[in-house]
Amino acid sequence: MKKFRKVLDGLTTSSPGGTIGSPSCGSAAGTPTSAPTPKDIDIQETLVAENFQLCKTVRHGFPYQPTALAFDPVQKILAIGSRTGGVRILGRPGVDCYCQHESGAAVLQLQFLINEGALVSACADDTLHLWNLRQRRPAVLHSLKFNRERITFCHLPFQSKWLYVGTERGNTHIVNIESFVLSGYVIMWNKAIELSTKTHPGPVVHLSDSPKDEGKLLIGFESGTVVQWDLRGKKADFRIYYDEAIHSVSWHHEGKQFMCSHSDGSLTLWNLRNTTKPFQVTFPHGKIQKDGRKESCKPILKVEYKTSRNSEPFVVFSGGLSYDKAGRRPTLTIMHGKAITVLEMDYPIVEFMVLCDTPYNNEVQEPYAVVVLLEKDLIVVDLTQSNFPVFENPYPMDVHESPVTCTAYFADCPPDIIPILYSIGAKHKKTGYSQKEWPISGGTWTLGSHTYPEIIITGHADGSIKFWDASAITLQMLYKLKTSKVFEKPKPGEGRAADLVEEDPFAVQMVSWCPQSRIFCVVGISAHIILYRFSKYDANTQIVSLDVRLQCESDDVITPSENENNPCFPEPGSHSPQPHHQYPASPSSGTPEGNKDSIPCLKVKDRVVRVPPGYQAELVIQLLWVDGEPPQQITTLDINSAYGLLAFGNCSGLVVVDYLQKTILLCMSTLDLYGAADPYQRLTRSPRRNRQSTSGLTELSDNQQSIDMERSKSPTSESRENSFSRSRSSSVSSIDRDTKEAITTLQFGESYGRKTDALPTPCLWVGTSLGVVVVIPMSIPTEQEERMEEPVTIGPSGVVLLLKGSVLRFGFLDCMGGLIQSPHEVWRDLNAPEDPDRPRRRKLINFSPSSSQDTCGEGHLAVVCSERQAKVFLMPSQSCLFVHNITESSFVLRADVVSVCNSVCLACFCANGHIMTLSLPSLRPLVNVNYLPLTDMRIARTFCFTNGGQALYLSSPTEIQRITYSQEMCDNLQEMLGELFTPIETPEAQNRGFLKGFFGGNAHTFDREELFGEAAAGKGSRSLAQHIPGQGGMEGMKVAASGVVGDLARARIALDERGQRLGELEDRTALMMTSADTFSKHAHELMLKCKDKKWYQF
Repeated sequence: MKKFRKVLDGLTTSSPGGTIGSPSCGSAAGTPTSAPTPKDIDIQETLVAENFQLCKTVRHGFPYQPTALAFDPVQKILAIGSRTGGVRILGRPGVDCYCQHESGAAVLQLQFLINEGALVSACADDTLHLWNLRQRRPAVLHSLKFNRERITFCHLPFQSKWLYVGTERGNTHIVNIESFVLSGYVIMWNKAIELSTKTHPGPVVHLSDSPKDEGKLLIGFESGTVVQWDLRGKKADFRIYYDEAIHSVSWHHEGKQFMCSHSDGSLTLWNLRNTTKPFQVTFPHGKIQKDGRKESCKPILKVEYKTSRNSEPFVVFSGGLSYDKAGRRPTLTIMHGKAITVLEMDYPIVEFMVLCDTPYNNEVQEPYAVVVLLEKDLIVVDLTQSNFPVFENPYPMDVHESPVTCTAYFADCPPDIIPILYSIGAKHKKTGYSQKEWPISGGTWTLGSHTYPEIIITGHADGSIKFWDASAITLQMLYKLKTSKVFEKPKPGEGRAADLVEEDPFAVQMVSWCPQSRIFCVVGISAHIILYRFSKYDANTQIVSLDVRLQCESDDVITPSENENNPCFPEPGSHSPQPHHQYPASPSSGTPEGNKDSIPCLKVKDRVVRVPPGYQAELVIQLLWVDGEPPQQITTLDINSAYGLLAFGNCSGLVVVDYLQKTILLCMSTLDLYGAADPYQRLTRSPRRNRQSTSGLTELSDNQQSIDMERSKSPTSESRENSFSRSRSSSVSSIDRDTKEAITTLQFGESYGRKTDALPTPCLWVGTSLGVVVVIPMSIPTEQEERMEEPVTIGPSGVVLLLKGSVLRFGFLDCMGGLIQSPHEVWRDLNAPEDPDRPRRRKLINFSPSSSQDTCGEGHLAVVCSERQAKVFLMPSQSCLFVHNITESSFVLRADVVSVCNSVCLACFCANGHIMTLSLPSLRPLVNVNYLPLTDMRIARTFCFTNGGQALYLSSPTEIQRITYSQEMCDNLQEMLGELFTPIETPEAQNRGFLKGFFGGNAHTFDREELFGEAAAGKGSRSLAQHIPGQGGMEGMKVAASGVVGDLARARIALDERGQRLGELEDRTALMMTSADTFSKHAHELMLKCKDKKWYQF
């Protein structure tokens, strides 16, 4: 613990220096002040650097740009590889793991070591990796980098430790999975094909072992050549030459036939008895034209041929449609007997796999489902029902249904909010899904002990809002809201919306939600705000619409001596305590664009509409066009349910709305907020001409502190040097900083408008892009009847404070260092039936000064964070207690005052990728990690912190990445994650019968070790492939088994598995001995029976 005491000698305490080795962090001495000295502030800070650690927790959503698919039929887990080197492994809901190849190379192919808890990945940089899945966070055990040849196809037979690797040159290499080294056994392309063949057969596109004999390997070359290679005899059994290029090959389980798919849209079926020509050629989608020729078809990229005991075999393939059907969607075709079913997909098919009951390729396959990996979705089709319904996907794969434009993250929500949102959202769920359980059901996951209600809200480009239950590191959709339903549909090619935003007029820019009162606000890109209330009942409602004219005029000349209002807002009541109900009429303008004056971008439905239970729109606020120019986008918003007020701003000014009385209280330009306390001498404030600033210092009457213009000037020039383009939803978007001072953040709360105030009153804290903070006091009637009838009065601006850079965030602490929550109203359902005995009244929480403030004396601490620095002020004296320069070389994108480890800190995310936390109130640097290289705007737009040491951002257009900066959560993460591997006994192979085994090829006596081992084949070429030991050996074990308990548990599991295997071995040995005794007995009986017979008597 560390004590901080206010030093009362005219200087303020300076925060300690930045963390070592981080040039972007520095500190500054407190600004001198001669403000009235407050009594001693004695706050014990409990947070230390050891409370913080950064790590990724879980990734939700659909894997971005998927490339590969694999399934373990025994463990029942699915793996998806992506173009950026990511691997997602999915099991039952809750079992969802993300791994990343360090190289970032695209994943070409994935192969499970079935029921072994391991996965092989082949990447585009020609490297094979072996992943250990027997730990909650998989890690690479081995890697093998090919130097001279490019990997094109891999095949790992079931229960084999030898991996076949085909290359672009047409060669096939063999890799030992245990040691991850090459065998000396190589099948060269020129040995596989006939010597008389003059052309190269092309890359290897298929490898598989014969179901009848594991000693036979089928090799498919791109050109159309198929070779069955006898591994023992090191020669080709047969060669097939076909005119069309081959894309895939699939065996019949008996090993007597196989099917090929070709580039001309044909399927060929080959019989091993006669390999000179296919005994069946079909064009499933190619019709015969009038001239007798087949119409040309697209390639069939993959085919799977699966047998069934009780019905005809299934042939499943992708592609093959005729070329003339332009505009047809991608298809998956299922041929079952004579029935052909074509399933149209919303997106192109990347890969598909037929799921079968058995892992053995020489048994009847019994397919039960098809997993289809699309470019932007994952679908599983039920094959057991004739109409082939899809399964309901339990994973949140539709985060990106419409592109995500903003996010909000709420930890520790009221516990009743999740069930009620779910119950209303469940009524709108789709139907028609398969009734069977989701087939990808592997792994184990239990609800950890460290769970609390969490909600993630995503806003989308089509104006939709999704509420997600994010408790216990899972993600489940609760409720979907369509904001576009509030508006009339704009007619195509006309309407004002088309001029402002062509494609997405309803796109969501930001949201503001009060979970306690359930009031929800949406800010849209067309300069509109929608306020929603929550109800469990449906209702007939008419939406109230308010239009606001907020625009700077071009010819205003403001000097510090002038105190009148901007001519754009000529009403004198703007600064007075009188309410400002009406916005002024637009001045007459003679522009030819006069038809686009004083009109909003969108048209609100003006009729009574029936709205279902859930969030129901109550009020729409729209900014108007002025003089042919569209309104500037809204940059910040705050809503307070206790006050019944909503405030928003943009680069033109500030608006305060009373949403209970549906009136506009304040509508003025940024400069007019200052009154006489304007910190800058401004000569002109034209949005069309550069603002000039006079040199020298400006005295601030409220703060008595001098600020040089260099410190507070617009950082445009620095931002241009930075590769990152400045724009974010919570702050400045499309703002020219040289010309306009934007409102960048707003916060309602109980505070002090002036130094002389004895008691806190409702206030609005306003932050601007030039680092200015203005506090506006308000007078709000407290009685319910008065509140609905009496006007809210807004006083003249009081406090003016200054920081470097654009102001991002406010936070309020009491004098004990505790976080002061904003006042709020307790939720009440306005549509519920009236109870005469219990009339509905507004119930307000924290409306008056909190008891903690009363006990420790008057005042509170205000935390203000800008792009460059953070300051802590004592109110009402306005003295700056602590200041910390967060960064000089970059700028803060997101800052939040959050509670973590039963204390409070300031969390910041910088444009240079640094995540840092500062203690409160002393602003001591606690952690500063260069964590996240900022690669695109999406991360900046969606990054947000929340309580409990958590944060999230969109890592790709389709995925949400959650991270933690709390050491406690990092420690508990192992417990919260699901187990990918569960010990399951491998199903036994079916008894093939004595004669079938005897005459059907002696498959089970094939010993690969004899052929491929070092003793027989020698070592592989070192120059061809280089072995790289992975980091996942001991390190992975340490992570997975933290502490002695984990080690013991792992040892116990290992012993259980070993005991299980020994038990299996013992059972099999006993079975073999019994079989041997029986055979011996039968043989002896046969000998006795036949010993006296002559040869001709048989």
